[in-house]
Formats: sequence, structure tokens, C-alpha cells
Amino acid sequence: MDNKNRAITMRFLAQPTDANFGGKVHGGSVMKWIDEAGYACAVNWSEKYCVTVFMGDLKFKAPISIGDLVEVNAKIIHTGKTSIHIGIEVQTSDPRKNKFSKTTDCIIVFVAVDENGKSIGVPKWEPKEKEDKCLEDYAIKSMNIRKEMEGQLQSCLL
Repeated sequence: MDNKNRAITMRFLAQPTDANFGGKVHGGSVMKWIDEAGYACAVNWSEKYCVTVFMGDLKFKAPISIGDLVEVNAKIIHTGKTSIHIGIEVQTSDPRKNKFSKTTDCIIVFVAVDENGKSIGVPKWEPKEKEDKCLEDYAIKSMNIRKEMEGQLQSCLL
């Protein structure tokens, strides 16, 4: 597959219905937007229905104001046999200024599934640029750390 299907950008205005009690956009709204952009990216790449299996390394770096133009950039940073790891970056701007700044980033992982909910294969993505290779290494290290921590948690719960 070609890299043109690797990324997607979604843009919209932050609405008053997205506000928390402090008058800024609620973190849950941001997480929903991240999931939607990640889903669109995963399905576009795999051409299959995908489900979210992990969202992590989520960092809220700055608040989002009501009325801000929100841009959610999603791009594949690693593929496994059935999984698609997507790097997400959320940026915002006052629509009158069109100067974006990063507010949030994370990794989200999807698995492609068939009509019975069983995982199925996805096309392999191969990094070509130095930055992409670095992002893939990060995704793999993050995945290995998660597996190690899950094992540790399971041993604590026994």
C-alpha cells in the first residue's frame, strides 16, 4: 500500500457543548475526537472494520478554548499482523489567526476484525523516512513496555 492512505486530518470548531465546568473543552471530548480520527485512519488503511484496543501516552499539553479551530492529525506509525498503531497530534488555533499550536498527542491502536469480531490481517506499512523509522521504533518500544507492565499487573492480582 502506498503512503497516501497512511494519514488523515479532521478539522472542526470546538462547540459550547464540548465545555467542561472550567469553560474549556472537556478531555473526554478530545479523546472522542482522537478515537474518531484514529478509526478513520485505520479503516482507510486496512479497508476493514477496526476496533480500538488501546489508547496511551496521552498528554494534554494545553487547554482548548470554545470556538477554537481543532485539527486532529492521525498517521500510521506501525502495523502488526492485525493491528494498526496510529500517532495522533491535536492542534488548535483561533480561526481568525490560523496559527496552530499542539495541545495533545498520543498513540492509539486498532485491530481489524471480520464480521464475527475475529481479528484479521492488515496491509503492512513500511517506514521509509528517518522520522517514520523513529516513530515506528517508539511504537514498538511502547508496545513491549505495555506487555511487560500487563504481565506485572497480572502477577500482582493473583
